[in-house]
Amino acid sequence: MTMPLKPRLILQDSARTLAVVCMVIFHFTFDLALFGRIPADTMSQPFWHYFARAIAGSFLFLSGVSLWLAHGQGIRWRGFWLRWAKLVVAAALVTLGSIWFVPGGTIWFGILHAMAATALIGLIALRLPWPLTLALAALVFAGGWLDHSPAFDGLALVWIGLAETRPMMGDYVPLVPWAAPALAGIAFARALRADLWPTHHASRIVRHLTFPGRHSLIIYLAHQPLLFGLFNAWLWITAP
Repeated sequence: MTMPLKPRLILQDSARTLAVVCMVIFHFTFDLALFGRIPADTMSQPFWHYFARAIAGSFLFLSGVSLWLAHGQGIRWRGFWLRWAKLVVAAALVTLGSIWFVPGGTIWFGILHAMAATALIGLIALRLPWPLTLALAALVFAGGWLDHSPAFDGLALVWIGLAETRPMMGDYVPLVPWAAPALAGIAFARALRADLWPTHHASRIVRHLTFPGRHSLIIYLAHQPLLFGLFNAWLWITAP
């Protein structure tokens, strides 16, 4: 007997699906450059630079919205810690995988690490008035332009984001300034009372189209190893 589908906030699923699609496009293009199928300097072009940051910002913003949707009316501790544990395990897998896939650029604090950290910060923001949360987001964002210090260059403090020298990481998303979009997402959701927005039983077509948004963590973990495998298989097949 199949369980009845829960009603979903389609706008949230759709927004996350768009972010996932953009992420896959970015990494596919990155891999094309890495495997020498397009010019090697493609990803250093301004469009791809800002495209990557927009994707990271959208994931963190949506994580803030999701935190309010799930816990804005009262923190459901069991659900929170289960979700948080999944993020921590996934972040650890990314770190371990990067040792193999990104030699010399191990990811010690990437997007998943940032999402786990901002979820803890968000617990405090859930209880703050939304204008104060938004002001805190602006303050954190502005912190990205402060004078940085070599005192924060060590690996133990690099997650803060105030290091003078950017660490060599394949993906680096420190709390300053990247906690800002997560806090802004909480403020946005609270100000517009997103928890009261109507949910719907999506049609089969909509469920298929928003599948990536409902399973974004699994897709995040799986898509790059899959793309790497496909590119290596392609090179092996097409090799003279």
